[in-house]
Amino acid sequence: MNPENKIKLFLVDDDAVFLKSLAIEFLNHSDFDIETFPTGERCIENLAKNPDVIILDYHLDGIEKNAMNGMQTLDKIKAFNPDIPVIILSSQDKIEVAINCMHHKASDYVVKSETAFTRLKQIITTVLNYKKIEKQLNWYMDRM
Repeated sequence: MNPENKIKLFLVDDDAVFLKSLAIEFLNHSDFDIETFPTGERCIENLAKNPDVIILDYHLDGIEKNAMNGMQTLDKIKAFNPDIPVIILSSQDKIEVAINCMHHKASDYVVKSETAFTRLKQIITTVLNYKKIEKQLNWYMDRM
């Protein structure tokens, strides 16, 4: 995490209203440093800022019709750094879509709904706790 112990969170969604409301929810309820991006390309351009978690929309073609979709963006994020947790957020409530996201190494899949924010917070907490435990275990194993 960043030096101020805030969770650096990237939010990527082409729906400006949803993106703003999600950012406000995170700012109002937790200790997050948030950056928002309307396209996958803009997110990719900023990966050097080392986000702790990325919440990524599945479609991403509402602003620019030729923009990368969520899966293409996810693949580029994982090529840049496979350890960045990426949570896919979508209005698609189809198991096939969720499975496809997992095959592309998404950390989790959340359907856009009235409970999405609560679920996202729970997933972020779980993912970051897992990363912390993994780091401690690696440190311990290196000392043996």
